[in-house]
Order: sequence, then structure tokens, then C-alpha cells
Amino acid sequence: MPLAADYEELRLCIRDEKIITKKLKNKRASRGNSRPLLKNSLYSDQHSRGLCVLSLKRAKLRSSLRYQSINLSAAAAGEEKGKGNSMGSLGQRSVLMICGDYMEDYEVMVPFQALRALGISIDCVSPGKISGDTCFTAVHDYMGHQLYTELQGHFFKLNSNFSEVKPESYDALIIPGGRFTELLSADDKVLGIVSNFSQAGKPIATTCHSQLLLVATGFIKGKKCTAFPSMKPLVTLAGGVWMDPEPITSCVLDGNIISAIGWPAHAEYLNLLLRSMGAKISGSQNKAIIFLCGDYVEDYEINVPFRTMGGLGCRVEAASPGKKKGDKCVTAIFDYEGANVCSEKSGHYFIVTLDWNEICVDDYDCLVIPGGRSPEYLVMDDKVVALVKEFAEKNKVISAIGQGKWLLAAAGLLEGKRCATSYAMKAIVKVGGGEVVESTPSLAHGKLLTARGWPALPHFISDLANLLGITVVF
Repeated sequence: MPLAADYEELRLCIRDEKIITKKLKNKRASRGNSRPLLKNSLYSDQHSRGLCVLSLKRAKLRSSLRYQSINLSAAAAGEEKGKGNSMGSLGQRSVLMICGDYMEDYEVMVPFQALRALGISIDCVSPGKISGDTCFTAVHDYMGHQLYTELQGHFFKLNSNFSEVKPESYDALIIPGGRFTELLSADDKVLGIVSNFSQAGKPIATTCHSQLLLVATGFIKGKKCTAFPSMKPLVTLAGGVWMDPEPITSCVLDGNIISAIGWPAHAEYLNLLLRSMGAKISGSQNKAIIFLCGDYVEDYEINVPFRTMGGLGCRVEAASPGKKKGDKCVTAIFDYEGANVCSEKSGHYFIVTLDWNEICVDDYDCLVIPGGRSPEYLVMDDKVVALVKEFAEKNKVISAIGQGKWLLAAAGLLEGKRCATSYAMKAIVKVGGGEVVESTPSLAHGKLLTARGWPALPHFISDLANLLGITVVF
């Protein structure tokens, strides 16, 4: 079944083409060149090359959608209520996210990929930046010091222009946490946008330090609110009602304001945000998912689906051989920074929720194997390989992201299966007897689900929910 994220990717591609085309026309006009702009020509400047790339990408997306027998005109116009894929109707909800340099990595990417998986349009903007620009992100976690440590995170690419924001066009506002919120709290345009959402009673989701914008606008007065504990004096001085973040996985909802201490609360945060926008979630009751991980698991590939599926109401657990409940796994950030292969940086800690010896296959509906370098460790443990085989023998849903297919190959589960595969994983899939499919981000073959890597997570999450019979309808 076609994915909501396919439509969203096509919409963004077409929009970016229009933006770049307009810039090229203005550039040519300023040079006194009135010759018509030919999209298929090869130009020497960066904007023209970008236009060519987008045109090819759009053609590929349209071809893929046609192959899946999709009516593209319905995708452009928005499908009728009650129709579409099982993750909900398309074109009915849109969200604005205000970003900035050194925003918290998880706090931007988790809602961004989770909402896209559910067919929700999400425009990411930042003052002084345009669509296509990148923002630095920051990893915030406790590493044995008095305050959290800040490390360099992934690069995040914006998909909309801040100067073109029309608050009335959106159903909700998300403001990630991070140091950038101090700058935003003094930006009149940003405060005007926040005020517009507040006055309209639309959901505003804040985490960590972004409650500072509620303080700056005065709309926190009389509202119950939680945040990172250093925000307590500011919340109370502004007339807000401070709520201790206990436990740290909990959120506070007061009217249209959703607040959380930070990314550990993302499961409840996503659930509240979806329901505040009118979502009806079904099929997740009594569904249980277990994630197999180890040190140097890819940061996004473990956390984004873990928090998202928890937000949809599934029971999610994570286990690692040799670790107990409460132990930490070191994660790794893999990002493309201009080299032939992606770079690796330290990510957040991920907390194991289950002792390894407590795993019972019958207790779970699904197994998820994230990528990163942890699968290299897992394939060397015969008990791990045997556990994966047991999930297959009991006809459970089994899924793998990126290098997670290494473990599927070791367990003999790729034989005769079509697998969504990146270029670097082709040899591993082939030697495992699988069929390499590079043209799609995520692919289900029976009860086996594979995804290329973390950029494919919206597709992966949508496919996983479909396999588990989970629906989200607005």
C-alpha cells in the first residue's frame, strides 16, 4: 500500500522546484537576460543544479507512485475523508515547526519523522534561513557532570521559508528545545507567530527550554507547565503554574499547551499532540514490540521508532545481550558530511528497558532491529541469532533498518525476500539470498519489513503500523 510519506515528499519536491525556479528567473532578469528558462538545461550555478536534481527526483517519485497504481491528482487535491491508506486521510493536518541552530537533535527529528509517517504535513522554518538551508543540532544528555553535556548532532535540513509563514494555515505548532530558544524569545516575528497560535487555541508543543517562548509572550500565565528544571523560576515569574516533571517520561497538557521536560517524554508528547489535533488511534491496544540493540546502535534508528510506536499506544521494550534493565547503550550518529561514507559521532544514551534473560518471544508481536554498528556485535552472539530465528518460526513481524539486515542475513531470513537496501548493504543482502531493491525507502515482503536507513524512517514507521493493523484517522 502506498505511503503517506510518499505524497509528502512529492509535495515538498514540487514546492522547492517552484521556489528555485522563481529565484532563477529573478537572477536572469537582473542580468538583463529575457530568454525563457529551460528546466531541462544544465546550468552552472548551485540553484540550477539543485533544480535539475529536484526535477529528476520528482519524476522518480511520480513514476514510483504510478507503479503503485496511485491517482496522483487525488494526492495533490487531498483524498476524501475516510479514504487513503490505513494511517489516515491525507492533506487534513499540517504542522509548523520553528527551528534554529543547536536545537535538540531528538526534539526536532522525532516529531518530524513521526508526523510525516502519519501523513501529516510538517513545515520546518528558521529565522534568517530559507528552504534547503541546514541547522546544526545538539545532543543533550547526562554524562557524569553537574549539567547535561552538549555534543554535535545530525544536520537538519529546513523545508520551508520563515518569511512565508502564515500561522492560519497550520493546525499545530512545535518548538523543539535547545539554546536557540533564547534568541527566538527576543524575535518579534517569532513571538507574533506563537501569539497567533495561542489566541487561536491551536496546540503548541514545547519541550525542555522552548517554554521560554510561552514566557516571553505571556501566554503561560495561569497555565500548568513543566520543562527542564532550570526553567522553573521563569515559569513562576511569568505567572505559570509549575509542575515537576515526574516521571521524566510524562507531559503536562493544559488547554492547548503541551509541555515536557524533553525528549524522554516523546511517547506521551506525540500521543497528546495527535489527540489534540483530533486523531483517533486504533489497533495498538495490546500490541507489543521489542527492539534488539547494542552499543553504537544508530541514534535515530533506535529512538524514533521506539518513541513513535510508544506514542501510538504500543508497549515497547528494548533489550541488549549482556545488559540489564536500566543499563545504557551508547548510540552513534551517522550523517553525510561530504565524505564517501557517512561520519560517526557520539549520540544520546539509550536506556535498556528489559533484562536479556526475560525475553519471551510469545509476549511480542514484532521484532525491530535498528542499524548502526551494533548489528556487527549482535551477529557474533549465537543466542541473538537463535532468538531472531524463533521470531520467524512463530510467524511474528520482523523488521530491520539499515545495517540491521546483517542480523537478518545471519539468521537466514533474507532468502528469496525483496529488501529495501542502500548501496552499501547490497553485498550483505545478496549473500543472504535476498533481492536488492534500491528504488524504495521501505519494503514489506510478507511479515518481513526492511528499510534503507534513518532517512527512510517515516516510510518504515508507516509500513510497520500497517503490518500491525494500527490506524490513525483524523
